[in-house]
Amino acid sequence: MWNKTALSLCLLACTLQGEAQNEKAVDYTPKINGTIRAKYEYQPEDNKGRFEVRNARVSVQGNVAKNVSYKAEIDLSDEGRIRMLDAFTSIKPFPKTSFLLGHTRVPFTIDAHRSPHLRYFANRSFIAKQMGSVRDVGFVASYQSSFLIPIQWQAGIFNGSGLTSQKDYWTGSLNYSVKAHLFFPKGWNVVLSTQQVNPMDVKIRMYDAGAYYHAKGWHAEVEYMYKHYEKDAFPTSHALNAFLSYDIPLKRNFFSKVSPLVRYDYMSDNSNGLKYKDEKEDKTGSLVINDYKRSRITGGVTLSIDKPFVSDIRINHEKYFYRKDALVKVSEKDKFVIEVMTRF
Repeated sequence: MWNKTALSLCLLACTLQGEAQNEKAVDYTPKINGTIRAKYEYQPEDNKGRFEVRNARVSVQGNVAKNVSYKAEIDLSDEGRIRMLDAFTSIKPFPKTSFLLGHTRVPFTIDAHRSPHLRYFANRSFIAKQMGSVRDVGFVASYQSSFLIPIQWQAGIFNGSGLTSQKDYWTGSLNYSVKAHLFFPKGWNVVLSTQQVNPMDVKIRMYDAGAYYHAKGWHAEVEYMYKHYEKDAFPTSHALNAFLSYDIPLKRNFFSKVSPLVRYDYMSDNSNGLKYKDEKEDKTGSLVINDYKRSRITGGVTLSIDKPFVSDIRINHEKYFYRKDALVKVSEKDKFVIEVMTRF
């Protein structure tokens, strides 16, 4: 009898000790991260150049409970503007399930979802910059399934207002997004996603499919995006992004590796979904071309100091191709770019 009681007490003590250790294993210390991207660009057609601080991001994230985390990120120089990027709380009630509420990047596409320090090129692809990059206030549910192959599922609903216009914003038609990331063996990945937005009173549905291979120093990626405007308010837009990168390790050198890379991206005429009349936003107007059809070839090399994506020097040359009647924006021309990215 005594032995059984002693054994039970011992098991209970071990269980409580294990739970206490698990509780102590949670790190509540806030983690501060940041990204600085400074660059010089030269456009031969204009014979002009410029220095620019493209990003000066600072974020704080951490845990407030075993299954509750948070993140707040601000960019002090997002093309010269101060901009709030992330402000959310994430709750993880089950090991493979989490719920996020707040302001965050909408789960959509591959390239648009990369943070600046994880990008391969100095300037974003057309998919990432002009067509698929959206941040909004809303709710995102995530689930990790593991039947046959691991799949990361994400689904979210959003205001469509953005962070700065939410105070008196009320809507009966929320935006939504669904994304599935399939992890195949040996470095192969497939990403499928869809999104609906309502910038004014025209619904826009976007579909994106992409795949990439990342192993043995290689990164090969291709992504296609289809953008449909409700009631044929604007011709369907298409975009393509494909690139190849190869890491060459360096020993006994200032740089840890060098990565030559090349990219081709394309987009047809694109509208942001807002109606204009007399060059001003007006619901009585019509959709216009905000980004003219173009393609681009980018070649270059990335020099990594210490670890990759921590401190990189990106040297790129971009060659644009427009149709004859296109209106070319002042900063969307052939250019040489030298960028230094530092992540801390």
